[in-house]
Amino acid sequence: MNPAQQIALWADQLRAMAAHGLRFSHDDIYNQERYTAIQTIALEMLALASGDTLENIEPLRNTVLAQITPFAVGDAAIMDDAGRLLLIRRADNDLWAMPGGVLEVGETAAAGVVREALEETGVHCEVTGLAGVFDSRHWGGRSRHHLYQFVFLCRPLAKPPVTPPTHAHEVREQAWFAEPELPPDIDPNHMGRIPVVFQVWRGERTAYFDN
Repeated sequence: MNPAQQIALWADQLRAMAAHGLRFSHDDIYNQERYTAIQTIALEMLALASGDTLENIEPLRNTVLAQITPFAVGDAAIMDDAGRLLLIRRADNDLWAMPGGVLEVGETAAAGVVREALEETGVHCEVTGLAGVFDSRHWGGRSRHHLYQFVFLCRPLAKPPVTPPTHAHEVREQAWFAEPELPPDIDPNHMGRIPVVFQVWRGERTAYFDN
């Protein structure tokens, strides 16, 4: 874990403590002030770790950053019969990544990655196995949010055919890559996890779990 990741992790821990404190000390104005001050320190640390500004993070104080637990997200590692992985070039940072996103209430993690893949790429796929569960703070994540990332191996379905993606505005382009031909400009949050995907797909290792 590099220094920025460690700072972000400490910030997440302080943020969660502050969120707990603010929730359960609502009748104590002095504790409210103390926990709000801790929350501010956590936001300043997140800004430092992410390279963002406190002004950009501040609006999330009472919404996203008030969440006590990490967010659950999922990525679809879609592999074709030739051993190529489908990647998207994200519109927000112009870097390559596996399709995926935040999991929704009422759906399983596996169903969530299938949905995200279809929305972003138009590719219908099915889950064939779990590649791993990753903690974003240990895998190059630069998100303001602490994420638990579920990565599922998937295979594209011949039928139904590819359909126009409903979230095409999130993707600049998409392409299939064999492992030796991966692009150099991969999102840091995906760079370390993609080799694990290929290892699990080849049967060289079991699914990864942070511990």
